[in-house]
Amino acid sequence: MFTLAHLSDPHLSGWPLPAPNALLSKRVLGFLSWQLRRRFVHRQDVLDRVAADLAQSHPDHVAITGDITNISLPREFENAAAWLQRIGPPDRVSVIPGNHDRYIELPWSKHLALWDAYMTGDVRAGDTERFPYLRRRGPLALIGLSSAEPMPYNSAAGHVGGEQLARLAAMLPALEAEGLFRVVLIHHPPQARATHDRKALLDAAAFRDVLAQKGAELVLHGHTHRAHLDHLAGPRRRIPVLGVPSASAMPHGGKPAGGYHLYRVTRAGSGWDLEIETRALPQKGGSLETTGRFRLASQPA
Repeated sequence: MFTLAHLSDPHLSGWPLPAPNALLSKRVLGFLSWQLRRRFVHRQDVLDRVAADLAQSHPDHVAITGDITNISLPREFENAAAWLQRIGPPDRVSVIPGNHDRYIELPWSKHLALWDAYMTGDVRAGDTERFPYLRRRGPLALIGLSSAEPMPYNSAAGHVGGEQLARLAAMLPALEAEGLFRVVLIHHPPQARATHDRKALLDAAAFRDVLAQKGAELVLHGHTHRAHLDHLAGPRRRIPVLGVPSASAMPHGGKPAGGYHLYRVTRAGSGWDLEIETRALPQKGGSLETTGRFRLASQPA
């Protein structure tokens, strides 16, 4: 059995008041949103309890599907790098960026380079081919895509792009031939009508086409701050798609408190057995508890 933990959208708090010139961009809207609303939702004490519970679960690997920062300030990336070190070393933690981590256009060296070790595949690609990266861990092949691109004001949409999708299409059959359990990590949900248009994955249909032709065993995403299970079409079977709540959230607007998922993958004959455990804070606070546990039918290889 191999256990993969999945958390997302921690939106780290505790960042300092930015200088006025740092807000001369889309950042000003994000800063106002944080001051007026989001700082009351995303709490460090919640995130600390989630991280402590995660450590007690002793997963073999952790996947974090983006939105570690809020408005992509340099200090936020520094804080995030320190937080990632507390979650685990780079070979035990895989990260992809979310839209808040690419809030505005910045050189790689000024922001995401601080997390580079957590977003590097087993074979280092060139800077123009950084995503999708590939990490083999136990029976898993972890494929990290980036749907994070700077977007116009009032847009939290995402875009993967043709080059990433072409590389993904080449990876998936080769990894299936190796007998690996293929896990695709993406920040924005790829299923149809998963969220409002201004928050949607713009090329979700193209992404779904790749998976319909090439297949995968599991797709994990963040962005919606909700725990849910959907499915996408695959060449021989449906592909489960799971989202998680924000790891730092208080209950708000019908969305749940912070939590994470555990996926236990076991070989089952010629296929796989997948057990899913959802853990979350109860509505009235306290320690995390198991809110669901279920097993998906063994899939043929």
